[in-house]
Amino acid sequence: MSKLESVRNLSRLKESFNAIYEEVGKVIVGQLDVLQQVIIAILCDSNALLESYPGLGKTLMIKTLAQTLDLKFTRIQSTPDLMPSDITGTYLIEEKDGKKEFKFQPGPVFTNILLADEINRATPKTQAALLEAMQEKQVTVGNNTFKLDKPFFVLATQNPIEQEGTYPLPEAQTDRFLMKIKVDYPEYDDELSIVDRYSNVVQENEPRALLGASSIKLLQDLTRQVPIANDIKKKAVSIVTTTRTNKKIIEYGASPRASIGLVLAAKAKALLDGRKFVSEKDIKEMALPVIRHRIILNFEAEREGKTVDDVINAITSKV
Repeated sequence: MSKLESVRNLSRLKESFNAIYEEVGKVIVGQLDVLQQVIIAILCDSNALLESYPGLGKTLMIKTLAQTLDLKFTRIQSTPDLMPSDITGTYLIEEKDGKKEFKFQPGPVFTNILLADEINRATPKTQAALLEAMQEKQVTVGNNTFKLDKPFFVLATQNPIEQEGTYPLPEAQTDRFLMKIKVDYPEYDDELSIVDRYSNVVQENEPRALLGASSIKLLQDLTRQVPIANDIKKKAVSIVTTTRTNKKIIEYGASPRASIGLVLAAKAKALLDGRKFVSEKDIKEMALPVIRHRIILNFEAEREGKTVDDVINAITSKV
């Protein structure tokens, strides 16, 4: 019997996720879709890239979520002078018993949730230092390799409008992110609530810790056990492969890693909704965040004013 089959009442699991939303909601107003997508990335044991304009609460949301999940949290402010050793750690010379020896000083990457703020402000060399951590869950310093704590996720943010002094993420690195999550401006009523909450007497609303590292690992196992019908799996793969054959508007399509990510994200979405199966709707909802950063449109598509999201929506509707 699988662990998923042993969970008799998935509705209770859904209630647990609703409790997480409520705890984060003590600090963050609205942005439920964004929060769900970040949790989906965590359930898939993957990384996520959040893109939005400044001042929309990305950093605060990730920090609050880390508190709710009872995970260690560290934040890196990416700047052009940030060095790889500032992330991974370095060796220091210590004197012990009259002898000098090297001792490894771990960097901020030794955590559970690493927030890389404005990641595109870091130089390519520093961005590359995160590649091994994101994919292999380890870092190599000198001749030694150090395993990272589990679970481990990189949640990075970037600003889409301020490009001066930035270094665009290379395709090899963007492909390591399961999803690119777009954080939009809040609705009018939500923004009014934000103004009321933070312009009056500030009340400290500390979220409760609801889960933990062991619970996260269990949920990750359950996510992979969610069954998916063959026809729905084929549709997911067809969506990704179509991005590689539609040369009229797409210069470069998504890799097979996108197919794996789309199926995994759909499984996590089903689990969040308290279902034991993946629906076609899950595939369509996850297609945008999973694929949007993995394809490059050609000049003809840009000349017609099409966006990446427009193209993906057109593909999913046809498939």
